[in-house]
Amino acid sequence: MTTVIETCRIPPPQGVAAELFLPLSFFDITWLQLNPIRGLVFYNHPCSEAEFSNTIVPNLKQSLSLTLKHYLPVAGNLLYPLDTDTDTTKPVIRYISGDTVPLTIAVSSLGLDDLVADHARESDQFYGLLPLAPPLTEEENYQIVPLVALQVTLFPGGGICIGLNVNHTLCDARSIVGFLNAWAVINKSGDDEVFVSRNSESPPVFVRPVSEDSRRLNGIFWDVMKKIPFKPVQSHPVPTNRVRASFILRQSDIKILKTRISSAKPRRVRISTFAVASAYVWTALAKCGGGRDEEEVFYYPEDGRGRRNALFDPPVPANYFGNCLGAGVVRLERRKLAAEDGFVSAAEAIDDEMNTKIYDGDEFLKNPENRLPIVLSKFKDMRMLLASGSPKFEFTVADFGWGVARKVEFLSTDDRTYAMSLGNSGDGLVVGMSMPKEMMEAFASIFEDGLRVGGKVYGKSRM
Repeated sequence: MTTVIETCRIPPPQGVAAELFLPLSFFDITWLQLNPIRGLVFYNHPCSEAEFSNTIVPNLKQSLSLTLKHYLPVAGNLLYPLDTDTDTTKPVIRYISGDTVPLTIAVSSLGLDDLVADHARESDQFYGLLPLAPPLTEEENYQIVPLVALQVTLFPGGGICIGLNVNHTLCDARSIVGFLNAWAVINKSGDDEVFVSRNSESPPVFVRPVSEDSRRLNGIFWDVMKKIPFKPVQSHPVPTNRVRASFILRQSDIKILKTRISSAKPRRVRISTFAVASAYVWTALAKCGGGRDEEEVFYYPEDGRGRRNALFDPPVPANYFGNCLGAGVVRLERRKLAAEDGFVSAAEAIDDEMNTKIYDGDEFLKNPENRLPIVLSKFKDMRMLLASGSPKFEFTVADFGWGVARKVEFLSTDDRTYAMSLGNSGDGLVVGMSMPKEMMEAFASIFEDGLRVGGKVYGKSRM
């Protein structure tokens, strides 16, 4: 059980800009109708309720305010036009003086060790650690949508959890990691001098990327999305009727899987670890059954910052705060995925998609309007596995003074029928999954059996 002990609103410090307006790019417009990013970051930090209330919480409030000085859009709101029929009104992100970030302070009696374990756990219990989105309001011709809500929860004598509920229209996961790291650095150091010195040459950039073709795309995406009734998610998806579990692919496992591919396809010189891990999960899911159609889909986002692409020259900078995601889509017949050599086929298909659509700068971000069918759920009659997260930018490295995080849970995976999160485990990769209990049991068995060589499972249990 989790008990809320305080709710407050944190403003940026005095002296910041009085206002900031950011028009939405097509990257942002993509997410208008989709669910928020929901994440929980767990830390080991045994402390009493007195220390938490008297020292930790005041420090977090002060450091959050200082962090907002450098991340004003986080305190802002999405302004969505009530009348979308006119060409002159479009959604915009706005910060004005007086805007704040809601912060919830709570104490939980749940067992921290169980929550951060890898075995299957009931998904519903995690939502007490996640703040609800603030209520919507209206102002003149716009609906006002708060973009970020935060929660800090104490597990007395055990640790602390940071909960983030972020409207995806504001930014993607890489941007959230940048914000969280900034908050952590400022909290740990006691002021923003260390953060400023580390980022003096690359502070967060908020101005949306623009090119001749991107202006056209902004119009295309808005014309499509404005026809869908705007219904921002205000509640948590409980009951989920799901369990959550984490599966470890160690470096030794990944090496074995890559060897299987090279043995079956000796002409394939190199294959990415992402392709191998994703293919392994995808084929294990296909072998669980439950699908109805002949084809299955694997969809994965790819960060566009600092990467040569077909839209922006120079590329979007690495310190850009917002959404900047390309995507890969792979489709395979279920019978091929579930076959004995399905893993090899899936890995090849994913790797080929990455080589032709991601790594090729002339193709990456080319014709992004082609992904609108995904947004509009045109594949809803097919089983689709959606990948989220990336080992390239980790939530766990944010150190508030309590050390690196012990575990991260992406509750966003509960919103999709099939979704996986991917992160670093120290000795390989950790795959987070959310699904109904019976299916999770089948998936876990297939995942484990697939790593057997000669009847032996290498290493300890992967879940």
